[in-house]
Amino acid sequence: MGRGKLRIYLGAAPGVGKTYAMLAEAHRRVERGTDCVVAFVEHHDRPRTEVMLHGLEQVGRREIEYRGAVFTEMDVDAVLRRRPAVALVDELAHTNVPGSRNAKRCQDVEELLQAGIDVISTVNIQHLESLGDVVESITGVRQRETVPDEVVRRADQIELVDMSPQALRRRMAHGNIYKPDRLDAALSHYFRPGNLTALRELALLWVADRVDEYLQQYRGEHNIRSTWQARERIVVGLTGGPEGRTLIRRASRMAAKGSGSEILAVYIARSDGLTSASPRELAVQRTLVEDLGGTFHHVIGDDVPHALLEFARGVNATQIVLGSSRRKAWQYVLGPGVGATVARDSGPDLDVHIVTHDHVAKGRGLPVARGARLGRARIVSGWLVGVVAPALLALLLTSMEHGPGLANNVLLFLFLTVLAALLGGLLPALASAAVGSLLLNYYFTPPTHTLTVSDPKNIVAIVIFFAVAVSVASVVDLAARRTHQAARLRAESEILSFLAGSVLRGETTLDALLERVRETFAMRSVALLERASDVDPWTCAGSVGPDPVTRPEDADVDMPVGDHMALALSGRVLPAEDRRVLGAFAAQAAVVLDRQRLVGEAEGARKLAEGNRIRTALLAAVSHDLRTPLAAIKAAVSSLRSDDVSWSEADEAELLAGIEDGADRLDHLVGNLLDMSRLQTGTVTPLIRETDLDEVVPMALVGVPAESVGLDIPESLPMVAVDRGLLERAVANIVENAVKYSPVGVPVSVAASALGDRVELRVADRGPGVPDDEKDRIFEPFQRYGDAPRGAGVGLGLAVARGFAEAMGGTLTAEDTPGGGMTMVLTLKAVAGHTPVRPGLPARASTRTSTRTSTRTSPRTSSRKAGTP
Repeated sequence: MGRGKLRIYLGAAPGVGKTYAMLAEAHRRVERGTDCVVAFVEHHDRPRTEVMLHGLEQVGRREIEYRGAVFTEMDVDAVLRRRPAVALVDELAHTNVPGSRNAKRCQDVEELLQAGIDVISTVNIQHLESLGDVVESITGVRQRETVPDEVVRRADQIELVDMSPQALRRRMAHGNIYKPDRLDAALSHYFRPGNLTALRELALLWVADRVDEYLQQYRGEHNIRSTWQARERIVVGLTGGPEGRTLIRRASRMAAKGSGSEILAVYIARSDGLTSASPRELAVQRTLVEDLGGTFHHVIGDDVPHALLEFARGVNATQIVLGSSRRKAWQYVLGPGVGATVARDSGPDLDVHIVTHDHVAKGRGLPVARGARLGRARIVSGWLVGVVAPALLALLLTSMEHGPGLANNVLLFLFLTVLAALLGGLLPALASAAVGSLLLNYYFTPPTHTLTVSDPKNIVAIVIFFAVAVSVASVVDLAARRTHQAARLRAESEILSFLAGSVLRGETTLDALLERVRETFAMRSVALLERASDVDPWTCAGSVGPDPVTRPEDADVDMPVGDHMALALSGRVLPAEDRRVLGAFAAQAAVVLDRQRLVGEAEGARKLAEGNRIRTALLAAVSHDLRTPLAAIKAAVSSLRSDDVSWSEADEAELLAGIEDGADRLDHLVGNLLDMSRLQTGTVTPLIRETDLDEVVPMALVGVPAESVGLDIPESLPMVAVDRGLLERAVANIVENAVKYSPVGVPVSVAASALGDRVELRVADRGPGVPDDEKDRIFEPFQRYGDAPRGAGVGLGLAVARGFAEAMGGTLTAEDTPGGGMTMVLTLKAVAGHTPVRPGLPARASTRTSTRTSTRTSPRTSSRKAGTP
């Protein structure tokens, strides 16, 4: 029994018609005789969708009781017993009620697929797990129900159900999606045209990427090498030279002309030692292309044009951008160059752009990455010039009726010997000297066509020619090798200085350093291995590249670092001269690993120290601030229970009021302590919603006297994206702190205003104020400023308020109040494009007292002078 096939209808938003399309497909299959059942479809009281369910067999749902209510979920067992050919399962991202067979509906679907049942399902783009943050930033709503992208990507078919934002809003206005009482809220919030357009673009791009994966898979299965120009992909060929930045920027401008274009920068590294590019320049170009939204690729290949074309065709590229050659004119005798070769072999499916730059024809400079060995092409050229060219020269000279003479013939053969030394080194030059001597003797020294020499002068000439040829060849070869050695040392010093500088500045992570090793030595993979002792197994501390080795003995190159660490490289065997640079890389890798671990340990120690400080402060709070109200409560209770004292009703009321006041203070203190612990442990998860500020602020003022606050919040303010509960707690702490330090009879001003894409809530008092150097310190937990009384609290109020503000994406800062005092500025993110308009209300609500519309179960006090809870 094979695995079933999964078909998914993907939409940009609720109401685009996914379920309708799924049901329509089911009717088509039923008409063709396919055994198709409805395993779970939710029509949401939409008449058109409900009608589509008629005529389709529906499997009964399973009822689950949870927290006193009964819920229905898909009955997986019933579907498996029924074993249809096709099952319809709506809302793939749904989270099942606790007590269900599986936690997620996608797991139910997986069971059906494993049983050989084909499944047709639906999902919205906002429910994909990887897009949760993006969707939240667009809509301001965090999706709680998500499905892993891989589940959707593994689907055999994905069909996009598309609809324009205008059409979707019209469908909603006609009542085809939500009931009339929900229309206004939906159209003005989640279903705004901008939101729908952005979600539609996300859906289209996601499906386009999936289609591209299908296309690549198809091309691979059918061995299609030609380019199918489905979308623009621009490959930028880099040499590591300074012109690379110009090429990347030019490619970026080309990509900007077409939506959806991609930039892929590729550097082709030869496999003969250190790469021929400047590591510093390659790092800059990698950063540049990533900043411009492209990707950087590192490919190994000795034939650069062939490797570049293979890469371009492998990624289905449509254009290649190359720079004009930096070679000088005479260097073209060695070949046409990369640009010309790529343009010649690209074929009709690839456009090749040759971009000019400031370094055209200025020379490639020293071969900074080539070793003292000459390349294979130069050695072959040297042997051809040293052996074949003298024979051709001899044929040319013998065909002439009157030759240039023996002296000139010697100079011509000497020139070929020098040229062979320049190209191929010493051995081709020696061979050229030997062949030239024999040819001079046989063809041009009397008696000709014999190897004997009758005139002693000619013998001296041939001997001198051979000696001069060997000497010149030796000097030329030595100079060439010294030049290459100097260039190599320059390359090594540049690599090591860049490496050391980046490590000392802390700019290089272990993975980045290992990637640098892989690129520098043109390796397939690099791994840093370590073990605790000689008998323990090796563990991988970090690796880059495919299939890294797990033991040094399995690597092509291993470089020990100390007794229990090694750098293992796979791909090829390195020459001995490359191991010196590799050793420096290995030592730096060990340093980076140690530094990362020390940073981690230091961070752990810092957290422990912070925890110890908080625990110490907490103990102090428990020993004094918490015991003080407890002592008052106990004294009052003991007095009330005393049998030898007769208390009047007034006295009893006063004692009971003292107990209630002490209990409130304890509740405030414990509440702030719990809030601070949540912030310290990172367990505060705000539920961000669009909220009117004037709906939350009045509720936050319940804990302060009505006459102590003046409220000024315009009704025309835009809505803010906040968690209502956290905002209320933060504002309560700020206001109660301001009231505590404001002079008697002088109300605290609470005013709000809109500034660009944010809303500011300013709480100003006329208290003593705080010096500038203490403004940040007052937001630290367990801090008091000035002469705040010890019994006033543990110093958590403003710390909690700032923590809640930052958790919601806002800020809380302190400023001086003009004329004296302190102003707390709470900045919140405004919801773009929405200003509440309430008919029948004044344009501005301004009052000297707080409006009490609701009560809070646990009002919070605060501490601005870092002194009270």
